[in-house]
Amino acid sequence: MTRSFLSHVFRFAPSPNGYLHLGHAYSALVNHEMAQAVGGSLLLRIEDIDIARCRPEFEQAIYEDLHWLGLSWEEPVRRQSEHFDAYAEALARLAQQDLVYPCFCSRGEVANILAEQPDWPRDPDSSPLYPGTCKHLSTSERLSRLAAGQPAALRLDMKAALAQVSARMGQKIGWREYGGGMQGREVTADPVLWGDAVLSRKDIPASYHIAVVVDDALQGVTDVVRGEDLFNATSLHRLLQILLDLPAPCYHHHELLRDAGGRKLSKSLRAKSLRTLRHEGLTPDEVKAQFGLPQRNFAFVP
Repeated sequence: MTRSFLSHVFRFAPSPNGYLHLGHAYSALVNHEMAQAVGGSLLLRIEDIDIARCRPEFEQAIYEDLHWLGLSWEEPVRRQSEHFDAYAEALARLAQQDLVYPCFCSRGEVANILAEQPDWPRDPDSSPLYPGTCKHLSTSERLSRLAAGQPAALRLDMKAALAQVSARMGQKIGWREYGGGMQGREVTADPVLWGDAVLSRKDIPASYHIAVVVDDALQGVTDVVRGEDLFNATSLHRLLQILLDLPAPCYHHHELLRDAGGRKLSKSLRAKSLRTLRHEGLTPDEVKAQFGLPQRNFAFVP
């Protein structure tokens, strides 16, 4: 996995499903500081595959908030909703390798199946691992349901995927991590934690996991800097990168900002937005001072 980059490409990739808060500001500023430290470039990606929740006014607010912080990025901005064809192509490649299968189950049906199994394993996002109900359907049953117009998600066949990677590589997979004081140490990936992960939903033709690995490769991202809540997702991302013959970036998972109760700042918990803080009189310099920027030193790929 050792790679020598002539230039470094970082990216900040928010979703326009709400206003940015201080946690987003921290991640954006860390990406910016690292890019400047190594003479690299910073990209902005709008992760709006969830078209039902993402709204134009939130996207416009992202640009305004980042400009207020003093950040700039290379153009054009990549908007995921404009690239579903690229994700479909990646899914088709996995299908050609018999590594995905249609899943017709709803969340409620899965919950009912596992209702009497309280100790059933869960993935890093606390969702129960899929029990494989649709994995065992016959080909004729799958085709019949699809022909009838029954909505289906696409799931990764984790067992088949790992078998293929093992046959191709003959070794464990992993990534180079620079966050948490690891300073470039190799981390062994454990994609089994995710089970047969969803790669496209019934209502959205791509999941975060497939979109992010495709985007990073197409945009030439060399250094992925994001919150530590996505540390475990990197195991699944590395597996998909190998299956799709995509390059492996280096990773830096930074600490999360938390509220007084120890919960990470999030839109769902109504963390105070940057827009609100700005209207209350907070300045960009005061935001940076809270994070120890720009004096703070970060570990990055030399």
